[in-house]
Order: sequence, then C-alpha cells, then structure tokens
Amino acid sequence: MAHIDVSGIDYFLSDGTQLLNGVTFKVPDGSKTALIGPNGTGKTTLFKIIAGDITPDEGTVGRSGSMGIMRQFVGQVRDESSVRDLLVSAAPPALAAAAKAVEDAELAMMKHDDEPTQMRYAQAIVDWGDAGGYDVETVWDEVCMAALGVSFDKAQHRRASSLSGGEQKRLVLEALFAGPDDLLLLDEPDNYLDVPGKRWLEGKLNESKKTVFFISHDRELLNNAAGRIVTLEPGINGAGAWIHGGGFGSYVEARADRNARFEELRKRWDEEHVKLKELVNMYKTKAAFRSDMANKYQAAQTRLAKFLEAGPPEALPLEQNVQMRLRGGRTGKRAVVAEKLELTGLMKPFSTEIWFGDRVGVLGSNGSGKSHFLRLLAAGGTDPEREHLPVSDVEIAEVPHEGTVKLGARIRPGFFAQTHSRPDLLGRTLLDILHRGDEHRSGLGREAASGALDSYGLVGSAEQKYDSLSGGQQARFQILLLQLSGATLLLLDEPTDNLDLHSGEALERAIDAFEGTVLAVTHDRWFAKSFDRFLVFGSDGKVYESAEPVWDESRVERAR
Repeated sequence: MAHIDVSGIDYFLSDGTQLLNGVTFKVPDGSKTALIGPNGTGKTTLFKIIAGDITPDEGTVGRSGSMGIMRQFVGQVRDESSVRDLLVSAAPPALAAAAKAVEDAELAMMKHDDEPTQMRYAQAIVDWGDAGGYDVETVWDEVCMAALGVSFDKAQHRRASSLSGGEQKRLVLEALFAGPDDLLLLDEPDNYLDVPGKRWLEGKLNESKKTVFFISHDRELLNNAAGRIVTLEPGINGAGAWIHGGGFGSYVEARADRNARFEELRKRWDEEHVKLKELVNMYKTKAAFRSDMANKYQAAQTRLAKFLEAGPPEALPLEQNVQMRLRGGRTGKRAVVAEKLELTGLMKPFSTEIWFGDRVGVLGSNGSGKSHFLRLLAAGGTDPEREHLPVSDVEIAEVPHEGTVKLGARIRPGFFAQTHSRPDLLGRTLLDILHRGDEHRSGLGREAASGALDSYGLVGSAEQKYDSLSGGQQARFQILLLQLSGATLLLLDEPTDNLDLHSGEALERAIDAFEGTVLAVTHDRWFAKSFDRFLVFGSDGKVYESAEPVWDESRVERAR
C-alpha cells in the first residue's frame, strides 16, 4: 500500500503572502496522479511539503509506503558531483547515509592513514553492505547501461555535469522505477527528456505498480499517462485544489463545465442577495410607520445575516492573462550560414542556410549537440562581429568547432537558456532588473516596468528576487527580457519545459507574430507543430533537414 492524503494545507511566504489555501486531495494507491497549474501557484512548494522538506502553516500530510523523490534540480546539475552522487541522491535515506559515511571515511583515509581511520573506513564498508549497498550497485549497473549505455563502474566517477539534462533525468528516473520505493514524487520528470525518453517515461508510468504523483506541463504526457489530475487554482487568498478523476482527454471539457456551473451558481446567489436586501429595506420602511411590521423586519434581517454568513458559492479561479509580445526587426535575408560546421566530438560536418523569418525546430536525442549549436549561434558564431554579440549578459560557454557559422546583417541573437542559469540576475528583484536596464536595453520607470511584468503575469512577483521565482516564472521573465532587448534572432533552448499550458500557448502566439528568425531546441511535440522546417541531429552523427518533426532518433553512436 502506498498513498498520499493531503488535508487543509495552508502555506504563507516569508512576506506574509498566502501561497496555498486549504489544499486537500488524495493520491490513491497505485494511481498515476498529475499536479498542474499556472507557474508560481505553489506546485513545487506543495511537493516539498509532501516530501517533508518544509512544514505547512496549517494542515497535515498523511502517507503510507516508502517514498522516492526526484526534485526539480535534476537535469541542472553543474557542480562537481559525480554520477554516483546523483544516484545516491535518489536512494532511500538509510542507503544515502551509508554512502555518505563511506565517502567521508575515504576522504579521511587520504589525510590520515592511522589505525582509527582504517577502522572507521572498515566499519563504513560493513555498514554499506548491511544497508544493501552492494545489491543496489547491481541495480545501478543496469540503470547506467539503460540510461547511458555504459556500466556503473565506468560511469560512477564521471561528473554529473558532463551528462546532458536529459541523461541526468533518465538516469535518476531509471533508478527510482527500479528501486524499492513504492511511492514516487516526481517534479517535472519530462523536462530535458527527448521524445523517445518521454515515450519511455509514459510506458514506465503505465506499467509500474508504484503510486506516482508528478508535476508536468506536457499535454501529450498528461494525456497518455495521467489517470487523475490535481489542479492548483490561484485565488485571492492563495491557491486551492480541484481534482479531476479522469485523464487529460476529458480534463478541458470537465473544467469548462465546472466553471460554467460556478458562473450560474454565482449569478443565482447575486440575484438572491439583491432580493433579500430589497426585502429588508421594504420592511424597514414599513416598520417606521407600523409597529406590526417590526417582527417581519427583524426576521428579514436575520435571514439576510444567515445568507451572508453562509457566503457565496465557490469562486471561479483567477485566470492568468499572459500576453507575450516579441517584436524583432528586419535583418539581412540570410540570417545564419553554416559551412562544413563540425561540433567537435559531437556531430559530423554539415552546411545549412537559415533565412530571415524562418521558424526552425532543432530536434534529436539528448546529448547530440543541439544545445551546443544554439550556444555557438548565441555567442555570435565563428569570429563574431560586434553587431552579432548577444543581447544579454547570459554566460555562454565556448563551443569547440571546425568549419564556420556566420550571422547575417543586423542579426542580434537573443538566447533563452534551458537551465535558466543567469548569474547576472541573481539576488535582484524583477523591478530592479527592469528599472536599471543594461547595455542592451533601456531602463524602465516603475509604471512601465509594472506594465511589462503584468503582461507576462509577473506583476505580483515584482518585488521578488529572480532566484526565488519558480522555474516557469523565470522562463517567462527571460522571454520578457528578450522582448525588451531588441533581439532579431531568437535562440530558444527548450523554452516550454517549465511553462504552464497557458503560458506555452502565449509563447507560440508571440513567436508567430515575431518579426525575425527563430531557432528552438524542443522535445515538446505540441510546440513543434508550429515550426516550418527542422534540423535533425541524427544518431549517426549527421545533421539533416526535414519538413516534418522527426522523433525517433536514438542515442548518438559515439564512444562513451
């Protein structure tokens, strides 16, 4: 048995703002339940409450079964940690503690090779075995072969940062589904996965006997794998939860019917409220001249008071009104020209031309070099001229390559980073960032800055620091900065990964209206439908063009 019972959860932010309001729902044993909702409504916070990382201000969380967790950082690991460390992070607490003890003992042995340190190391090894460490290493060997194509012995000391975001995700997901935990919490498990990886995840969710509660914004995944959907709906006093007992195929119609009923109930309540007030006023007027009307006046007042005490029916959830406006500008006809371009160690030489106004999807499996290609363009290409330097202070790592890729006249690249890594924005509020401006964009007055934030559904977070925003809010703010920067070439690396459904649709409309050229790395099957042509990074190391999306390219064949 493994289930979750969330009851009456309230949670307030440090500034006193209520984020969650009376959130109540159940995740039944064996179910695959998805959590959705607009960015910033508290989905990850709710996950942390269920995981026990933070304590709610009110309410309780009950659960049964051992719990495995994949947190949001997986896919963004850029520190010194190893593949082994990444696997340990997804292991049960006792096993993770035993692994930490072995690591500490090994470090101590490097400094002091005396008898007490040796004994400590020997005990740590025994404890590792008693915790099931050697058994789990056998599982990890299968996991590494499935996710990376190499054994655990070969992979364990590699830096996790050397893996693509999708490889990191796949590795941890493989470990969790193969592990002993019968309850899994997965925070956006589909992010960074390529389409074969997403299809694999859909299959795992459908065939697994485990109880799984997961956050996702991928409509295909929700439709194919979620049996129940919990929606966090924003309200004036924080978000509440609405539960749809079916899959995504019936979700949109069910939600529309529910909202229509709310509107009708509210209309009737308002009409009854008006009638009761008119009745009270009528008896008040008559009671002033006729003493026999006093009792009726008092009764009408009592009836109105009870009516108001009961309150109106449940209010319609607040709807976000995200309006993205990417402007761009005219450039030379040839926006990007690549000649015998080889991404060193990634893809074989290829040549291509991308024209002004093109909408190009960049497809292929994880680790094939798609993000490297975008970063090379974002840095201005080979030997960039000053006019081709990026329109933001985002840090862009150098991309080793042979051959050339050049940008056309008046091309100003604007880069959307998949990991949202923006050291230049850390510790600063959104209003401060917009007010001060930088060398690429003018500063905005408070009113103009608030208006810009409002159009992206961020005005309520104006005084929050960038690094305190949810992943989806950071994504929307990055796109706003691109709007203000004057970019004429948009380079979007998985832009819809953290966007809620409404924001994703707004981005699609903005791209359609953008005067300029767009290249987007994506594994979002819905989002890709809006592009004109596709560059596919194939499993054989070749890059080729396709008029239709290609989703069946497997892992690139190279030495690992």
